[in-house]
Amino acid sequence: MPQVLGPGAAADTPDVIVVGEALVDIISTSQGTVEHPGGSPANVAYGLSRLGVQTSLLTSIGNDERGALIERHLGSAGVALLPGSRSEGRTSSATATLGADGSASYNFDLSWELQPVHPAYLPKVLHTGSIASFLAPGANTVRSLLEQAHRECLVSYDPNIRPALLGSHAEALAIFEDLVPLTDVVKLSDEDAQWLYPGLQFEDTAARILGLGAGLAVITMGSQGSLMATPDTRLHVPAVPTEVADTIGAGDSYMAALIYMLLCRSTDGFAPSVLETLGRTASKAAAITVSRPGANPPTLGELTAELQPAG
Repeated sequence: MPQVLGPGAAADTPDVIVVGEALVDIISTSQGTVEHPGGSPANVAYGLSRLGVQTSLLTSIGNDERGALIERHLGSAGVALLPGSRSEGRTSSATATLGADGSASYNFDLSWELQPVHPAYLPKVLHTGSIASFLAPGANTVRSLLEQAHRECLVSYDPNIRPALLGSHAEALAIFEDLVPLTDVVKLSDEDAQWLYPGLQFEDTAARILGLGAGLAVITMGSQGSLMATPDTRLHVPAVPTEVADTIGAGDSYMAALIYMLLCRSTDGFAPSVLETLGRTASKAAAITVSRPGANPPTLGELTAELQPAG
């Protein structure tokens, strides 16, 4: 049974461990087809490393050329693949078709399996989400890991809903609401929120998530900004205007920057000023990403150079 990290390597322990799928995005446009490493959790890990955060990824990739492509890509940013991430199966893929407005729709060819995990240590932040939290049999390992980690480190969760890969709405909602009590920070896109809780206002959706036990609920709304909600505060953070090349990786860049800022925050908890800084920084990271093609998140230098003091 693999461990997240073996004894004796404490000096190399990452600040963040991301658990979830890594796959190849096959981008189809009117100009042709190109392949890029992707997968929401892998993108978050990559984005965190680009921001200077020591990050490791527990995933499942095949012993094939696409798996090697993913490993090279993650390694270029400094992401370490944890033991158990390689398998003899094929590497999963997602075919993304871009619309005229830069938005992407997906078709998936994937499997998700992980061996049972017994962490030898826990990081400052454990992040998971997307397909990995819903698709059996790997989702069972993800839940077990959250059970071991929650209360011991900060756990963040982005469900990144892909309806085509889920069962019924009732089944998916039950899985989501079963995991939320094991987390501290939950981020949803507006599409996630509308799919999970049709007919609810975003403020009511956030309240539902907080009622399940999360300490911070974030709902991103594209050009309409984002909602940051705690049991004591509701705060709307405006989006950062930008020219959109495509939306691939926008939510993952937002999530990576949010985790980065959670690591950097002071002892002020989730005071309104802290929430504003979290949301403003994450929104800027997403704006940089959508301004250029593909899942290409900012470096720390790029992010800090463009951030302006709050007015």
